[in-house]
Amino acid sequence: MDMNEIKEIFFQECEEQLAELESGLLKMNDGDRDPETVNAVFRAVHSIKGGAGAFGLDDLVAFAHVFETTLDCVRSNKLEPGPEVMKVMLKSADVLADLVTASRDGGSVDESRSSGLVKELEALANGDMPAPSAAPVAAAKPAAPAPVAAAPSDDSGFQPIPFTFDDFGGEEQDESLSTFDVTFKPRRELYSKGNEAALLLRDLSRLGEMSINCNMEDLPPLDDLDPEGAYFDWTIQIKAEKGEEGIRQVFEFAEWDCDLDIKLREPEAAAVTEELPMVPVPFDLSALDDGSDAPDQTVAAAVEAADTATSVLKAAASAAKPEKKETPAAAAAAAAAQANNAAGQTIRVDLDRVDRLINLVGELVINQAMLSQSVIENDATGTSAVNMGLEELQQLTREIQDSVMAIRAQPVKPVFQRMSRIVREVADMVGKSIRLVTEGENTEVDKTVIDKLAEPLTHMIRNAVDHGIESPEKRAAAGKEPEGTIKLTAKHRSGRIVIELVDDGAGINRERVRQKAIDNELIAADANLTDEEIDNLIFAPGFSTADKISDISGRGVGMDVVKRSIQALGGRISITSRPGQGSTFTMSLPLTLAVLDGMVVTVAGQTLVVPLTAIVETLQPEAQHIHSFGANQRLISIRNSFCPLVDVGRILNFRGTQANPIDGVALLVESEGGGQRALMVDAIQGQRQVVIKSLEANYTHVPGIAAATILGDGRVALILDVDAVVAASRGQSLKQEMSLAVAG
Repeated sequence: MDMNEIKEIFFQECEEQLAELESGLLKMNDGDRDPETVNAVFRAVHSIKGGAGAFGLDDLVAFAHVFETTLDCVRSNKLEPGPEVMKVMLKSADVLADLVTASRDGGSVDESRSSGLVKELEALANGDMPAPSAAPVAAAKPAAPAPVAAAPSDDSGFQPIPFTFDDFGGEEQDESLSTFDVTFKPRRELYSKGNEAALLLRDLSRLGEMSINCNMEDLPPLDDLDPEGAYFDWTIQIKAEKGEEGIRQVFEFAEWDCDLDIKLREPEAAAVTEELPMVPVPFDLSALDDGSDAPDQTVAAAVEAADTATSVLKAAASAAKPEKKETPAAAAAAAAAQANNAAGQTIRVDLDRVDRLINLVGELVINQAMLSQSVIENDATGTSAVNMGLEELQQLTREIQDSVMAIRAQPVKPVFQRMSRIVREVADMVGKSIRLVTEGENTEVDKTVIDKLAEPLTHMIRNAVDHGIESPEKRAAAGKEPEGTIKLTAKHRSGRIVIELVDDGAGINRERVRQKAIDNELIAADANLTDEEIDNLIFAPGFSTADKISDISGRGVGMDVVKRSIQALGGRISITSRPGQGSTFTMSLPLTLAVLDGMVVTVAGQTLVVPLTAIVETLQPEAQHIHSFGANQRLISIRNSFCPLVDVGRILNFRGTQANPIDGVALLVESEGGGQRALMVDAIQGQRQVVIKSLEANYTHVPGIAAATILGDGRVALILDVDAVVAASRGQSLKQEMSLAVAG
C-alpha cells in the first residue's frame, strides 16, 4: 500500500470523525452533558489532528490543536458549554470540515474566518470561561500517596520489588515551575498497537525534573500471568515547563489506550510529597534514544533487570498457558466473546465494485426471468423438475438481489447532519435564531438516493430559513418563541422513504404567491385555484417572491430545481401550509434506483410498467360508474366520490382517440399533490420486480417515461412516470413539461 492509498484512508476516516464530531456537538447543544459525549467530541478532533500531523497538513493541525485545547477545557470542567460557547464550537466544526476538504482537494479556506475562530477558541480556553467548580485547596489537606509496599510473595517464589526513579541529573530546575501529579496506567491495547511505556516516560522526562514510582502490585502469580497483559502503572511527580498541555502531548497517541490522570499540585501538596520515603536511583531515560551515550552502569543494570524480568515472566507464562486446562464455561465465554467481536467487523469496499456487483445481479435477474419464461412456454403443465428448479432459482436470485441492495443501503444521517450547517450559516446571514431538529437519521436508503438528496434538501432548508421562519421581532409580536424550529424527519412507508421538512414559520402567503404568478403570467388573473394549487405555484420555473436578489434567494432558482431533482429520483413532493403556523414539505422517494416492484400493463399494444408504490387499487369499470362532462373529460365513481379518468394511451399519443373505459382496467394512483387519478390501461399482465435501466443515459429523455427495463421474454418495457402523466391530464401537455424542464 503506497502513501496515497494511506492518505485516502485517512480522509475517509476524517469523514467518519467529522460526523461523530457534528453529532456530539449537536447533543451538547441540546443540553447533553454526558462525559462520554464530550469525550467522543474530543477524540474526533484529536484523531483528525494526529493523522493530519503524520501527513504534514500544518493548517489542519494548527486549527485542530486550538480546537482540541478548548474542548479539553470543557472535558475537564473548566469551561461550561453554554449557548455562546456551543455556537463557537459548531462554527469551529464547520471550519475543521472545510480544512479537511481543502487538504484533500487542494483548495483553500477563508483565512479571516479561521483566524477569527482561533482567537475566539483561545479566548475561551485562556480566560473567558467560568472558574472550575472545585473546593479551595486549604479546605482539606491533600492526601499523600501511600508508600509503595512489596507485594506478598506467591507460591511461585517470585517476589516483585518496588523501585523508584528520581534525580535525573539535569540542570537545576526553576523552583517557580508548577508541579503535576501524573498517574499513568497502560492497558493491553497500548502494547498491541506498538507503543512502549518506557519510551513515553523518556519523552516525559524531557519536560522537567521528574520522580517516578512504579507500582507492580497488580502483577499476578506466574501461572495466571497473561503475556499480552499490562500490569504495571506509574505515579509521577513532574515540574513541567510546558504545563499540562505539554504533558498531554507526550501521551497524545496513546491517551485512549491507557488510564491517564493529570492534576496540578499546589505548593502545600508538593511540600508533603517531599517528606515521603522514596528510594532515589539515578536514571537517565534519554539513554533509550538510539545512538545516545551509554547510561550510568547502575541505572542500565536496573533497567535491564526490570525489562529482563518482565520478558522472562511473559515468556514463561506464554509457555505455561497451553498446559493450563480451561473450564467449559470459560471456553464458552471465550467463544462468545470472539463471536461478538467478529460480528462488529467491517471492511471498506470501493463503491464502483459494489455498483458492478449490483449490475451483474441485475443481469442475473433478467436472465433468470427469460429462462423462466422459456420454460413456462414449453411446459404447459408447469410440473416438470426443471420448472420447480427454476422456482427455487427465482427465490435464491431474489435473496441475492436483496442482500446486494442491502450493501448499498446507508442511513440518511450524514445528509441530515450536513443540513445543520446550512441552517447555522443561513440563519447567521439573515439574523435569525433557528434550531434544527432531526428524527429518523438511521433510516436506511440506497446510497445513490442519498447522494442525490443533498441538493434538493439544501434548497428547501435555505428556503425555510429565508422565507419560512420570521425574524425574532415578528415572531415575538405574533406570540411565538423568538427562536424558530425546523424539523427534518425520515421514515419508511409502503416500500418508500418519506422525508418531511416542517417549519413553524408564517406559512405560505397565498395572496402574494397568487399575485406574483399573475404578474409573471403563470396563471390568468381570473383563474380559480385551490389552496393546494396555489401552494404548488412556488415550484414553477423562475418563480420567487423575494423582493431583493441576495446570496440566498431572489434569483428565481430554487424550488423548481427541488421538484425536478425529486422527480429525477422517481419521487414526488407535496406541500401543506397553515397561515401563521408554518409549512410542511413532504418528499416520497424510492428506496433504491436499481430495482422496482411494478405492475406490467398493456396500453395500445405497448407494454408498460407502472410503479407499484403509486397504485392504490385496481378497478374493473362498469358503465353506470362512468360519467362524462365537457368535451373530453370523464369521471369514475368510486365509493360515493368522483375521480378523473386518465387515458394513458391518449396522453402518450399511442392512439388518436380515447378508448372505452369499460373495455379496460383502471389503476387508482396517487399524484404528487395528494389527489387521486384513475389511469386507464387495456390489460394487466402481472406483477413483478424489474431492473431499472436509465433511458436518458442510453437513449434520450422521453416525456411521461421515467426509465426502462427488460422483461423475461427479452422485450424492452417502458416504466411510466405517473406524476408526469397526471400533470398532463390536468391540462399541461407532456411537451410543455419537457420544455419547462429544459428551460429551467
